[in-house]
Amino acid sequence: MPIPGTPSRAELAEHLVRTRIAGDVATPRENNLSHYRKLANGDRGFWLGLELGDRWSDEQDVLAVMAERVGVNDDPEYRYGQDTIDPELTVAALERMAGRLRKAADGGQRVLFATGHPGGLLDVHRATANALRAAGCEIVVIPEGLTTEEGYVQQFADVAVLEHGASLWHTHSGEPMKAILTGLEREGRPLPDLVVADHGWAGYAAQHGVDSVGYADCNDPALFLAESEGVLQVAVPLDDHVVSPRYYDPMTAYLLSEAGLGDQ
Repeated sequence: MPIPGTPSRAELAEHLVRTRIAGDVATPRENNLSHYRKLANGDRGFWLGLELGDRWSDEQDVLAVMAERVGVNDDPEYRYGQDTIDPELTVAALERMAGRLRKAADGGQRVLFATGHPGGLLDVHRATANALRAAGCEIVVIPEGLTTEEGYVQQFADVAVLEHGASLWHTHSGEPMKAILTGLEREGRPLPDLVVADHGWAGYAAQHGVDSVGYADCNDPALFLAESEGVLQVAVPLDDHVVSPRYYDPMTAYLLSEAGLGDQ
């Protein structure tokens, strides 16, 4: 079970490893390398709404960034077996994200939340949205009637998601975020000051010039490449769908505490 209350830094790192949010994660090495290769080969399904051009056409360059920012094994000859996320890198990224959340709270900014991984991260985003609203932020309400080829763009518990067949949908696409930002512009409404998201939702917003922070797994390198280039402000490495979404609660509590939002 998750540890209660707000953990210390050390307690959180131990919890992340115990629940496999970090440490020895479920994603195997061969899956990681396959995704790095596909991104490098120009498969836009792995670009997560970003425009990477030909800057990352060498998969070894992608691996080097992932080793530095996520903690995967840096040996290109290690091709099968267990791979890892460094919990210290996860916690450090959470602390960087907390700084951006604090800036949003201090400025009463407009913040948009979205997830392509509702089975794992929906409640992380919901709790963060609640804390920022209590601190005086405006949580952006998305326009109605938005669609993509995959389904309907809806908003539940302050978090934009993709709905398909009466179910919340797992998606890596940047198209839902494109629909939101285009819809806001069409209605003459301002774009968000900050997007807190994951997958293509975060990538497209960052590419569009909106301050963005996000969560990403070790087999989704695009957001970490964008962070390394300064396009995305923060990418937090974690397994984005572990056995229970409750395992993320201590992480969320730590994030909000670091942002000065823990008592909201």
